[in-house]
Amino acid sequence: MNAESAGAVAAARMLAEQLLADLPGRLQHSRCVALRAAELCPAVAAHQEHLLIAAAWLHDIGYAPPLRDTGFHPLDGANYLTGHGITTAVADLVAHHSGARFVAEVRGLSEPLARYRFEQNELTDALTYADQTIGPDGGRIALADRIAEVLTRHGPDSPNVRARARREPYLYAAAARVEQRLAGPNASGQGLGPG
Repeated sequence: MNAESAGAVAAARMLAEQLLADLPGRLQHSRCVALRAAELCPAVAAHQEHLLIAAAWLHDIGYAPPLRDTGFHPLDGANYLTGHGITTAVADLVAHHSGARFVAEVRGLSEPLARYRFEQNELTDALTYADQTIGPDGGRIALADRIAEVLTRHGPDSPNVRARARREPYLYAAAARVEQRLAGPNASGQGLGPG
């Protein structure tokens, strides 16, 4: 990673630490997602590694009370980043992390989320995988357990539950693509699991 890219990652880390200072659990999760993203860098192009790690640091900043506008953290975080000089590519990743578009649809927020570009690619997959294999406490977790934890934490009538039928297959497919990229072209199909 060149100096400019390393600087972008450092700036993202400092911003996340500042915005999430009053939410230590959320900050710990973000810190561990960033560490996981760094491990997943072989699954993305070398010139994009800094985007992955920066987005991992920033993916949950929308939970910070001063940033809450819509109440949908991917959108609130991306809106803040757009207004504060963070690269559009990182704001797009934050807006769409972990299948956010499916939850946005059931929340009636598809239109505002559409301001941010979604592209199913190595970056989106790797950020989703990093987020979905780190639990809320920062510990490693299997994808199935993470999905179950989110559904339980948000409750049976939540938008996450209502979006499950469309979101869950996406999460598993993204994980499979990342695992395949990491394993290489001659992979046997064995997955990485939780850690």
